[in-house]
Amino acid sequence: MPAIPNDFILLTIANNYSMLYDIIKIKQNKEKQVVLLIDPDKHNELSLVTILQQAVLGNISFILIGGSITSKSINECISLIKKRCSIPVFLFPGSLMQLCDQADGILLLSLLSGRNADFLIGNHVHAAPFIKRSGMEVIPTGYILIDCGKRTSVEYISNTFPIPSNKPDIAVATAMAGEMLGQKIIYLEGGSGAITNINTSLIAEVKANITIPLIVGGGIRTYNQAKDVFNAGADIIVIGTAAEINPASIIDIAATAR
Repeated sequence: MPAIPNDFILLTIANNYSMLYDIIKIKQNKEKQVVLLIDPDKHNELSLVTILQQAVLGNISFILIGGSITSKSINECISLIKKRCSIPVFLFPGSLMQLCDQADGILLLSLLSGRNADFLIGNHVHAAPFIKRSGMEVIPTGYILIDCGKRTSVEYISNTFPIPSNKPDIAVATAMAGEMLGQKIIYLEGGSGAITNINTSLIAEVKANITIPLIVGGGIRTYNQAKDVFNAGADIIVIGTAAEINPASIIDIAATAR
């Protein structure tokens, strides 16, 4: 049977518009995206409105919402976001407690760098019926933790160890395995509050060995850091802590994608 052209696949997806289609097209066109990660526990209504204003001005591509431990209502947070802007909102769940049907989609994370079965497949089995009923877009995402100099919340909560930053061969093999298993995106994560961003040489090696889009997050706080991560091969960067500390930095960092 002859191979199905990528353009045909993309056209089929485009008939039912999806964020994944948009990400794939942007990758093919060698464009870049900046994404905002919002942890509801880090914001009150005033700070959330302020950060959304900057996100709109910075032309942020989409918003991820979630955290390692989120006690505030995800539904309420998404409702406020949708009242204030039209930026698509995707779940970035740290647990089953962070599922809701108000989002436009979900990054369905498989923690490939760890060996905790709950974060590889267990939680996904419990979540699948709810996600299916919700009708939201699902983007299977290979999630890979990289050590960036500080033990992070996701490492503690998931009870897994990150890949050492000086072991790019392990990161590359893990990313390759994720693509072979059918993940649609690889996400290299330095963790919330990471001391440094992920080593650019590691990013470059991962990028050179996969064909699917590459997201990089953790420790990106300045224009120059964002530019370096993009130059290393990231298709999308995620900012969170930088925006919490200084919402105005969103516009500055977002400019690196243009």
